[in-house]
Amino acid sequence: MTVRNGEDGTGVISVPKAPPVSVGASLRTLSIFAGAVALTLVVHLIVSKNEPPLETRFYTIFLCAVLSIALITAPAQIFWPRLRRFRQNLHPILTAAALLLCLWEIITSGVRLLPLPYFPGPAKVLHSLLSDRMLLFDSTWHSLILLLSGYALGVIAGLITGLCIGWSPPVRYWGMPLLKVVGPIPATAWIPLSMVISPSALISAVALIALAVWFPVTMLTASGISNTRASYLDVARTLGAGRGYLIFRVAVPAALPNIFIGLFMGLGASFLTLVVAETVGVKSGLGWYVSWAQGWAEYGKVFAALIIMAAFFSTIMTALFKVRDRMLVWQKGVIKW
Repeated sequence: MTVRNGEDGTGVISVPKAPPVSVGASLRTLSIFAGAVALTLVVHLIVSKNEPPLETRFYTIFLCAVLSIALITAPAQIFWPRLRRFRQNLHPILTAAALLLCLWEIITSGVRLLPLPYFPGPAKVLHSLLSDRMLLFDSTWHSLILLLSGYALGVIAGLITGLCIGWSPPVRYWGMPLLKVVGPIPATAWIPLSMVISPSALISAVALIALAVWFPVTMLTASGISNTRASYLDVARTLGAGRGYLIFRVAVPAALPNIFIGLFMGLGASFLTLVVAETVGVKSGLGWYVSWAQGWAEYGKVFAALIIMAAFFSTIMTALFKVRDRMLVWQKGVIKW
């Protein structure tokens, strides 16, 4: 990074562009990835000789398809720089994933280091994922509705209470002790009481998720509002700003970094509460599916549901990161992202 003076005397920061990825380096990275996939395929063909063909067929097709796509699309990156940069960044992670799949199959289906049926191999998990895809899709859809309902309710309640506590001293006087007493109690600890009070398990689960989200959003919002710089408020008052302008146009934008930290913490708490709530009372969802599959000793389906959960939660977290990046774009260059 270099700093130079502009024509008007102001400092101009110029960030050098990243060097272009050479074709040779990209091909070497691709060859390593293709070699890792080929090794995984060879190991799978060796250790799956004693496995039922129906359970290993999908996994064999999957590995062959990945290897074929890597080899067929290799010439395209010579003439497509964007694809070359994309592969250069992504292939190390994919190579590590392929090697982990290979190690997973060796430990489970190969040397039987982990006991069956509690630790099935990747072929068994993929077979369960595809054979039970309709029930998994239905469970994922119900979990999404339940999660978004509870999360939205908790965020709205947390923003309102956090704004009131952070801005108003009387509300802070009475609200902070209540927040310190009720907030630290895990939302899952309220499950027995919620099942007695609530008329249905669905409403109970939504309320528990909302409670798990409410505490971190309230705490971080109140902290951000109360720590707004006094100079910002003084300048706005000098220019004739009213209370509403001070709250929503000065204090809330200044508190956005803290608010997003609370949103991320609440999202993590909502994932945990969702799974626990579904295993207790709700008759649908990924948590219910895991409990149901475990009851039938179908551990391949349990691992399949865990993979769906990882993709499901990661997608929601990534979407929230995108929203954060869009709303806090002014922070780029101020803090390290």
